[in-house]
Amino acid sequence: MAGSWWAKAQGGGMLLALLGWISSCVTTFVPLWKNLNLELNELEVWNMGLWQVCITQEEGVVECQAHGSFLALPPELRISRLLMCLSNGLGLLGSLLAALGLEGWRTCEDKPGRKRRLLLGGGVTLGVAGITTMVPVSWVAYNTVLDFWDETVPDIVPRWEFGEATFLGWFAGAFLAAGGLLLACSARSTRTSAPLGPACRRAPSAPGLPGGHHLHPKNADLVI
Repeated sequence: MAGSWWAKAQGGGMLLALLGWISSCVTTFVPLWKNLNLELNELEVWNMGLWQVCITQEEGVVECQAHGSFLALPPELRISRLLMCLSNGLGLLGSLLAALGLEGWRTCEDKPGRKRRLLLGGGVTLGVAGITTMVPVSWVAYNTVLDFWDETVPDIVPRWEFGEATFLGWFAGAFLAAGGLLLACSARSTRTSAPLGPACRRAPSAPGLPGGHHLHPKNADLVI
């Protein structure tokens, strides 16, 4: 029962990790980190991402323009680019390591200690990927809140609000961290001891003698 429970935990951890990694990749590249609705022209919606700014019109036409310069970006967007790319790489690496350490795979079956280390390393790597996803998303969201409630800016000036990618990034980080935790905890179920060899059979005792005593070859002729 315990083995099947840990096997299910490994499967659930891998599923959460893959969902988190895919969501993190989508969060990195979609231009939906911030939304802006212009009061003067309600037919246009501005969306900002880490790589470009898009304008969506009422007819469904979307025009996107890449950010002019990396150095011209605000600090949170520059660091968010680096952290999200790092998170995507760590998520992929952690998923590969954890997959090699799963009990259902035949890789390194004769070396259970190595499978345990692969599973544990994959879980830790996925946990770090979850943290590096949540940090930039939370940082951008925090600055968005500060700018929205900035009293020094006139009320007629439009304010940026949370985009869909912000919530997707939070879910991605949570999935990666939860998947990594499950995989790291399930690594304890991998057996590290070598399989026991067959038990040695004892030589049968001589019949007719109580207590199973054996006769010494030299004294065999003394027994009548």
